[in-house]
Amino acid sequence: MSLRKNSEINYIEGNEGTKIKQYFHPHNTLNGINYSLAQFTLEPGKKSKLHKIKSSEIYYILEGTGNIMIEGEKHVLQKDDSVYVPPNAKQFIENLGTENLRFLCIVEPAWKSDDEMLLE
Repeated sequence: MSLRKNSEINYIEGNEGTKIKQYFHPHNTLNGINYSLAQFTLEPGKKSKLHKIKSSEIYYILEGTGNIMIEGEKHVLQKDDSVYVPPNAKQFIENLGTENLRFLCIVEPAWKSDDEMLLE
């Protein structure tokens, strides 16, 4: 078993412009998982950089309102919405609201820096 408490996880700055709390990843989990689960925070008026990764992703919105652009197609996301992002899809997410946009991201196979490419 591996227990991760939100209050004990520090934020790191993501390359694409977000703040990240990494909950589960093969490097910090004892049971050999092949995916990663992280919480992202994007401040009001901010946008992540256009990027793509080799893995598939699922975003789940915890709070706030945002736009996600996937391969040129824009979608509005609100609390409790989720979206699947295929591998290698060009994407960014932006905060449209006046509060932080917080969301979970599941990446499978697990996120690796070598698998991510910034496009701007």
